[in-house]
Amino acid sequence: MTSVGKIEYRVQRLRERLAREDISELGVRIDVRGAGALIWGHVSGADTRAAVLRIAAEELAGVDWQEDLTVNRATPPDHAEELS
Repeated sequence: MTSVGKIEYRVQRLRERLAREDISELGVRIDVRGAGALIWGHVSGADTRAAVLRIAAEELAGVDWQEDLTVNRATPPDHAEELS
């Protein structure tokens, strides 16, 4: 199996694990980028983001990967917006 093939296999395992575990975040995407991976998308909170990154570190150990996860804010703002 080629290096890219191994990474694709590990990325698929990560996708399955994220879908299977309690966090099951549907807004997370994982793309193979050359010899590495990019994890990106939206998560529901900081705890979920931390869980996704922990699982990614376990599944992609030894692989160069980056993340661009955005935490969606589901609560109303804590102050009024000021318009100029």
